[in-house]
Amino acid sequence: MTKVAMITGAAQGIGAEVSRHLAQDGFDIAVADLPGQESKAQDVISEIEKIGQKAIFVPVDVTDQAAVKKAVDEAADKLGGFDVMVNNAGVAKVDKFADIKPADLEFSYKINVFGVIYGIQAAAAKFEELNVPGRIINASSIAGMHAFPVWATYSSTKAAVISITQDAANEYAHSHINVNAYAPGVVGTTGMWDEIDKKMSEINGKPIGQNKKDYVGTIPLGRTVEPNDIANMVSFLAGPKADFITGQTYAVDGGGLL
Repeated sequence: MTKVAMITGAAQGIGAEVSRHLAQDGFDIAVADLPGQESKAQDVISEIEKIGQKAIFVPVDVTDQAAVKKAVDEAADKLGGFDVMVNNAGVAKVDKFADIKPADLEFSYKINVFGVIYGIQAAAAKFEELNVPGRIINASSIAGMHAFPVWATYSSTKAAVISITQDAANEYAHSHINVNAYAPGVVGTTGMWDEIDKKMSEINGKPIGQNKKDYVGTIPLGRTVEPNDIANMVSFLAGPKADFITGQTYAVDGGGLL
């Protein structure tokens, strides 16, 4: 029997790669993202269909609790079940500590923290309704394990995700729902590094590009993270080999925190 996974922020980047990996694992996929991302989502859906799995686009704003519940209901109704929820949607705000504004905090926390909580709530309720031993997989970051300069807002949201993951794992264990998280290092194929490099240059005076080069030099495995690395971890956590794992957050960073 085919299983169903919903991935938020799935129209591009890490979410799209996770969607492709889970489709290769035999899941039908609900590609969930903001309504304006439907065109990009259709490209991901086409790739999934070529793999031989079903896929639909589910519009959702993860900061809206009712909308997240509706999206989970839609995914389960249209795909005929619900087994895995990947709370991948997130944002990264880069600012010097003195420059953090209330609007920055509200924006980041609503997506990175509230969105994860709403996703856990909606998925767990659906798993319990269907009597399914579901999996919930949340997006944290190594910045949530060890805060980085100019990442105070982002780091604190991702630290919150680790705590939320542990609590939810405890509370939903009686329903045989596993809750885990992945914590990527800096992903080399996104534009995030350019913004970090610029802000770090303002702080320490190093030329643009040098901070990135210095950081990569500290990674034992010698490169930044690729979406494929993260998708491999999500695939493991969604699969049968992770049956007895819950409440854990796994760094995917090439040893960068060592």
